[in-house]
Amino acid sequence: MDDDRLLMTPGPTAVPAPVRDRMSQPARNPDVEPEFVEFYRDLTDKLGAIYGADDIAVLGGEGILGLEAAVASLVEEGDRVLCISNGLYGDGFADFVEDYGGEAVVCSAPSTGPIDVDAVADHLDGGTFDVATMVHCETPTGTLNDLGPVLDLLDDHGVLSVVDAVSSLGGTPVPTEQIDICIGATQKCFSAPPGLAVLSISDAAWDAIEATETRSYYADLTPWKAAADDEWFPYTMPVSNLQALDAAVDLLLEEGLDAVFDRHDAAAELCRERGSELGLSLYPDADIASPTVTAFHVEGRAQTLQRRLREEHGVVLSTGLGDLEDDVLRVGHMGHNARRNRVERTMEALGRVL
Repeated sequence: MDDDRLLMTPGPTAVPAPVRDRMSQPARNPDVEPEFVEFYRDLTDKLGAIYGADDIAVLGGEGILGLEAAVASLVEEGDRVLCISNGLYGDGFADFVEDYGGEAVVCSAPSTGPIDVDAVADHLDGGTFDVATMVHCETPTGTLNDLGPVLDLLDDHGVLSVVDAVSSLGGTPVPTEQIDICIGATQKCFSAPPGLAVLSISDAAWDAIEATETRSYYADLTPWKAAADDEWFPYTMPVSNLQALDAAVDLLLEEGLDAVFDRHDAAAELCRERGSELGLSLYPDADIASPTVTAFHVEGRAQTLQRRLREEHGVVLSTGLGDLEDDVLRVGHMGHNARRNRVERTMEALGRVL
């Protein structure tokens, strides 16, 4: 692989050298060596400091496993789930709900704007729901949702909350203290390799999980409540990935979360300033654009720009997804990539291609 290649996608992100080095270190056998359990406990304690939560589970699978596991562990046949959405991933929660026999009620809003809080209130007042799902950062459009008002409504109605914070956790504040299951993943703001889903789980969520009869084994969260205490994991843990995550978490904590968030804000501001100078407009409303990813509206040019940036300048960006595949070009300034020199090189290359 070309060492000069610049991976600026909104996940997977570039993985810094200390994380790669730690991943390559000899691995313990998690099934027979008690030292692994101590390592796992220490890692979840550090992740708890990032989450601002006490109960953390790390699953052996990419972030989508976390989304499915939350639904699989909370939803039974006939349960009503409010899927609050203003984008592709918000809509996707409904598929998981229906796969596990639930009734998905989608509360939609346009992908260029915020979640419709009034519509959420109307749904909650008009019916009974067991669970509600939503996305903090809609990565395909670069939209960051203000979840506070929605979480307040769910609290008032006694509805459990499931939040996809995969592309925001570790890059911007997440209101985890109000969230029952908050899902992160290693390949985004942590800048560790893909392969692990990280969840914080509230006491209320654990109560519901233990009362739910799930259809899944691998996606069942039940064993994770006592896994570290019982020194037994439901499957062989991917030790090398966990070692890489441990190194990535150490880097975040050493820098300090406030400094990390400021770095992401500065990277986003620089990216958008340079984009404006190039005549580019943001896809979402500017006041809801995420500090972890910028989505530029480049009608009909995204795939051509992506190819030329990669082939001519060694800069790898992402296009939009679905209907936006050729209309949106996305710069991932998250994790290790949220640095001025990396954003500068990206935008200079984009300017040449334009």
